[in-house]
Amino acid sequence: MSMATAQAQTVGRENYLNKEYGVVSWLLTTDHKRIALLYLLSITFFFFIGGFFALLIRLELLTPAGDLVQADTYNKLFTMHGMVMVFFFLIPSIPAVLGNFLVPLMIGAKDLAFPRINLLSWYLYIIGGVMMLHCMLTGGVDTGWTFYTPFSTAFTNTKIVEAGLSIFVVGFSSILTGLNFVVTIHRMRAPGMTWSRLPLFIWAHYATSIIQLLGTPVIAITTVLVAVERTLHLGIFDPKLGGDPLLFQHLFWFYSHPAVYIMILPAMGVVSEIIACFSRKRIFGYSFVAFSSIAIAVFGFLVWAHHMFVAGISVYAALVFSLLSYAVAVPSAVKVFNWTATLYKGSIHYDAPMLYAFGFVGLFTMGGLTGLFLAALGIDVHVTDTYFVIAHFHYIMVGGAVMGYLGGMHFWWPKISGKLYPEGWAKLAALIVFIGFNLTFFPQFVLGYLGMPRRYYDYSHMPEFQVLNVLSTAGATILGVGYLLPMVYFLWSMRYGKPASDNPWNAAGLEWKTASPPPTFNFDEEPVVTWEAYNYDELDTGHKQEVHVVG
Repeated sequence: MSMATAQAQTVGRENYLNKEYGVVSWLLTTDHKRIALLYLLSITFFFFIGGFFALLIRLELLTPAGDLVQADTYNKLFTMHGMVMVFFFLIPSIPAVLGNFLVPLMIGAKDLAFPRINLLSWYLYIIGGVMMLHCMLTGGVDTGWTFYTPFSTAFTNTKIVEAGLSIFVVGFSSILTGLNFVVTIHRMRAPGMTWSRLPLFIWAHYATSIIQLLGTPVIAITTVLVAVERTLHLGIFDPKLGGDPLLFQHLFWFYSHPAVYIMILPAMGVVSEIIACFSRKRIFGYSFVAFSSIAIAVFGFLVWAHHMFVAGISVYAALVFSLLSYAVAVPSAVKVFNWTATLYKGSIHYDAPMLYAFGFVGLFTMGGLTGLFLAALGIDVHVTDTYFVIAHFHYIMVGGAVMGYLGGMHFWWPKISGKLYPEGWAKLAALIVFIGFNLTFFPQFVLGYLGMPRRYYDYSHMPEFQVLNVLSTAGATILGVGYLLPMVYFLWSMRYGKPASDNPWNAAGLEWKTASPPPTFNFDEEPVVTWEAYNYDELDTGHKQEVHVVG
């Protein structure tokens, strides 16, 4: 399709963006696509708050002496950084933005099953966010994002109750989103959209939703128990009152380890879509990749105590959890091997989304392999609570989840906005993020292995660590630039970008069969799916996909 034809089609056509105008029409919308954009604005706001805290942490560690902030302020900085990034950015990022936008489009539905509950989930997110902002502005929290007891219940004087309740509220946002996705995927698929024809993005979100539904209530109750113990002095976790501090760790990690998969599974779904599209091939071993998502969701609930190897659990329990932690690596490895096999002899296009997908595969693999170090009991004792752990989970959460999120934003941006972003700038941003990320976090593996503990603001007794910390802070600066660039050119493209055709990537999937941007109810008529998933061989040999309609 020529650019002029695309422009003529786009101009004057009613879509979800121009259907109604005014702030009220957005704040009371039940359109899943508009709610996705509300989430996009909200999580971007929290991403920059969390990033600001990270910047201050890195500036403090530039020199061995604690000369930028005091010890208690530093404790608050890394605590608030962790809490904002985990609960207000990473967990909701892909499901709440890309999932909300794409799940109905990809299965041929008009909306999610419960549109009003979807809007409620955004309001709960905002209420939790406002509570967290108030908590930050009136003193913050200094326990680390893990809230470990009995420090959090008996000793600290910071805003534990308020922070815990904000996480409690935002947890319900996550539960409602998961509920909506599960019901929608079960009940609202278009005719012909069988389970074996579902996009892998949908499989990944289905598995994620199961974790959200089963795991999030546990963290919600745990934070309430901490608040109750602080206010009423009941003996739940405090050993002085007859409680058990290890019980808190079991409850906390029972959710917070599966939460890692809430962050990474949707990114894996995004990468499956991108790799199939830009190598112009069907995904190698579709059913293995689909079921590996479910396997990760199941195994994810069985490995929580690998966070507790030095906390005093029995050697036998530690041995079992060590073996299970190795087992959970298998379905992740299945995905990486199958993506690699998909790329083999593919007609690979190096567009910006594909560069992010390559970055994801490399960084996630690195994070996964170093996770095996931490699952080994002997090594874990040495590197627990050092920068090795920090580097490992940032390779998974930032190198993996954020790379996947940015890849997805670039891939579906023409569909979301109806506009094209500048490809050259997008490729440059992907390169800067990859270089900046590795320069930030790879030195931390070395720091951790050499024994630098995390959460120390003053390392003047070990000045030999400064060189690696300077490298890390320099990398964080580059990474920050890489994250700012997409925000700038996405906003630029909304005003000045060229209009996008309905399917600028010539991609398979129902979401590319409707207009860019889509109409309010997604499809003018209900589509009927008669083709298999990822039929790039048919697309590229000229067999046109006919979208049959009901009625």
